[in-house]
Amino acid sequence: MNSRKPSQPDAAAKDTPQIDPDQQPKHLDDCRRCALWAHATQAVGGVGPNHAPIMMVGEQPGDKEDQQGKPFVGPAGQLLDDALEEAGIARHDVYVTNAVKHFKWEPRGKRRMHKTPAQREIDACHYWLEREQASVDPRVIVALGATALKALLEDRDARLQAVVGKVLEHGGRHVVPTYHPSFALRAPDEATRERAYAAIVAALGEAGKLAQRVAARESGR
Repeated sequence: MNSRKPSQPDAAAKDTPQIDPDQQPKHLDDCRRCALWAHATQAVGGVGPNHAPIMMVGEQPGDKEDQQGKPFVGPAGQLLDDALEEAGIARHDVYVTNAVKHFKWEPRGKRRMHKTPAQREIDACHYWLEREQASVDPRVIVALGATALKALLEDRDARLQAVVGKVLEHGGRHVVPTYHPSFALRAPDEATRERAYAAIVAALGEAGKLAQRVAARESGR
C-alpha cells in the first residue's frame, strides 16, 4: 500500500474528491468508489492465507490500522488476538478484513476519532468484500459488529443484537455474528465488557467447530 499524509476532512471538503461509484479498479489503492480515500493515509486490505477456512470481517480500519496499512493491529486487534487464543484458533490461520477499507474519522483536537461509515460507503466497498470472499472462499465468516453484518448480508436493516449467538446462512456460507472487539473494550461498564468479550470468544469457538464440520463433509465426498 502507498501511504500519504491524510487531509483534514473539514478542510478538504472545499475540494471535491474524485468519486466514481461504478469504478471497478484492480488495485485497492486506486479505489475512488467513495470519498473516504481522500482523507485516509492509505487503503487497508485484508490479510491472511489463501483459502482460509474462517474469514473475520470488522467495520473499518482505525487510526493504527490506517497508519500501518494492516487490519486489527490496534487495541481492538489485541483483544481479538486474546479471544482467538482463548477459542483455540491461530490468528495466522484466519483471513481478517473490514467491510470498509479506508479510515473514516473526524478531528478532535490533535486526535483522529472514529466515525461510523455511511451506508453509501458500505455499499461502495462491497465491491472489495465480494472479491475477497470469492478469492479466499471461506467456509465460515465471522461478522464483527453491526456494520460487518449489514455488509455481509447486504441488508441495511440487519440488527446485530437480534442474531448474536446464532448461526446464519448467506450465499452458501455460514455467518456467525458477534460484537466488534472495540465494543468489548469501550462498553460503559465492566459487566457489559465481560459479556461482550465472552460472546466474541463463543462466536469464534463456534466458527472453528463449523469450519471443521464443513471440512469433514467435504473430505467425505
